[in-house]
Amino acid sequence: MKTVLLAVLVVVALAGCSTQRFNIGGKVDDTAIASETEMHSFFISGIGQTKTVDAAAICGSADKVISVQAKQSFVNGLLGLVTFGIYTPREYSVYCKK
Repeated sequence: MKTVLLAVLVVVALAGCSTQRFNIGGKVDDTAIASETEMHSFFISGIGQTKTVDAAAICGSADKVISVQAKQSFVNGLLGLVTFGIYTPREYSVYCKK
């Protein structure tokens, strides 16, 4: 019984990972650099909460923005699971032209 419960918990924790990438000015390749990567904190599973990232300000201008990525990693999902959704962090990255 314990192994089944452990297996279910592992599957649920791994199923929570997600990544959304928005390609704005081309593909992310060796000409792109991750100019900023930070974590935003949300509470109560982020219900009714938004965070805004100004990618043009980070890269210097809108022409230099290549991509914006939002990600929920395993660690972020684990923190949400441990706190029962009270604290749910999410990471973002902004990729700029060199």
